[in-house]
Amino acid sequence: MDKIEEQLAHLTRTVEDLSDVIARQDTEIVLLKRRVQMLLEREADRESAGGGGVVLGNERPPHY
Repeated sequence: MDKIEEQLAHLTRTVEDLSDVIARQDTEIVLLKRRVQMLLEREADRESAGGGGVVLGNERPPHY
């Protein structure tokens, strides 16, 4: 009976620890989603403003 109680206490602690980890990860995911959304909106604003100042690959800049 003591061994079962010890295992139960260990499992309870493990579940509580995992719950804390999941709660922290959820908070981080929400924050990262907000940041990605902000970056997507910022990039959409740049594209709509015609600010295509980034040269990709072998593309020539617009002044050539």
